[in-house]
Amino acid sequence: MKIARFVVAVCIFVQGAQAAAPRTHTVSFGPWRTVSVASDDDPPEPTKVRDLLIDGRSRDYVTGPTHDVTERVFVVLRAYRLNDSLPAEKKTPQWIWRLGGWISVDRVTGKITQLNLPLFDPDVSEASWYRDYAAYCGTSDDGNKAHFMVAQIGRRKPILKKEFAGDSCPAPAWERKPARVTFANEKEKVTFAIHARSAELQVDTGEDEGQP
Repeated sequence: MKIARFVVAVCIFVQGAQAAAPRTHTVSFGPWRTVSVASDDDPPEPTKVRDLLIDGRSRDYVTGPTHDVTERVFVVLRAYRLNDSLPAEKKTPQWIWRLGGWISVDRVTGKITQLNLPLFDPDVSEASWYRDYAAYCGTSDDGNKAHFMVAQIGRRKPILKKEFAGDSCPAPAWERKPARVTFANEKEKVTFAIHARSAELQVDTGEDEGQP
């Protein structure tokens, strides 16, 4: 009787351990295809998109390269289809492609999370990633102001938000040791040192590196 109880207890323990163990998912991508991505202000442009597959099933569409934040988490820019049909055309959906924001994907759990990048405009902003920081030029809601931005995954407020003259800028350039990022557009070029929770403007002395 004691042996039987012991066997039953072992079976229950094993089943409980199996139930508690997290399920490992498979994250992969479908083949690239070219679609026409539209915006409200600019004409459509050909853009390459692909399916984001979780366990072989399409969960979303993405575009552009991925960035590995950690060994198990990466980020990528989302794309999606939007129904552009008018009420009188509701029986025949007219799908158009748009660019979305950045998402993070956990390779182990398969979880997809929409990232909070303040003032990021997917139609204008070009994000440059370093570690878990994203640097880009953001646009205000009314479109009248542009800002140099550095956001960090998991933080609601940006580490850097500085207004500048102009509409946008190319993807900023990162440097390591010390960690700093350079924004450049037609009117100015500025560099900020990035600390754990803040950014510091770097003053250009006008001296080239290697000069005494």
